[in-house]
Amino acid sequence: MKVLLTETIDSLGIIGSEVTVAKGYARNYLIPQKKALIATPQNRKQLEQVKAKFELQIAKEKNIAEEMAEKLQGVTVTIPAKVSEEDRLYGSIAVRDIIEALDKQNITVEKRMVLLTDPIKQIGTHMIPIRVYKDVEPEITVEIVPES
Repeated sequence: MKVLLTETIDSLGIIGSEVTVAKGYARNYLIPQKKALIATPQNRKQLEQVKAKFELQIAKEKNIAEEMAEKLQGVTVTIPAKVSEEDRLYGSIAVRDIIEALDKQNITVEKRMVLLTDPIKQIGTHMIPIRVYKDVEPEITVEIVPES
């Protein structure tokens, strides 16, 4: 089912774009929550009329994202962890641990923003991308050190 987004949704697209989604997702979530409209010629015309407003909102979101990306670029987080003799971690470092370490530096990020594919199981330095906005992904440095 084709819908027009009235809100930016990370997994689908930005405001004003036309996307194809499952009928149930559109009927049960997007349309009742007013996050999307059914893609009809009348709704397209209506969306064109308020497109300038959407473009202004997109520009604001992108500016905020770029400011946050500058703040995140070059950030180094040190996480102490228990290690064995072979320099392997007893557990692993997951997204939650990275978020907590960033929070101690007064940097707030959401769980979905941290693009950690697999948990970290080795000590050392790791580069982890943070998705702030579509196509804006600064990398932070995560250093895993042995706990003393």
